Amino acid sequence: MDLDRFTNELLARQAELQARLSRTHQHLFHKQAPVSANFHERSVETANDDLVQALDLEGREELAQVVQALSRIESGDYLSCAVCGGEIGLPRLEALPYTDRCVRYASRQAD
Repeated sequence: MDLDRFTNELLARQAELQARLSRTHQHLFHKQAPVSANFHERSVETANDDLVQALDLEGREELAQVVQALSRIESGDYLSCAVCGGEIGLPRLEALPYTDRCVRYASRQAD
């Protein structure tokens, strides 16, 4: 199996996520515009902030998974399921390169 291909995909995804997180962080913590005095506009701004916070959390979680996958490649554990130790399988890794579970255990929560 060509682990270099997965490494390159994961590194590209890592860079993409880091750039996205930088933008969401900028939006959330470095606002230049004052808060609107208009109630409707403030409501829209709050809803937008909530959405950006959700995207930020989702991005941080995915980035952690990508970093963990890169670590598993380095340690030689990338192809093994974290639950059963069996092979994850190429089709699953192609669909979700940062997964640490085989199809059988895909829906199990981390213990």
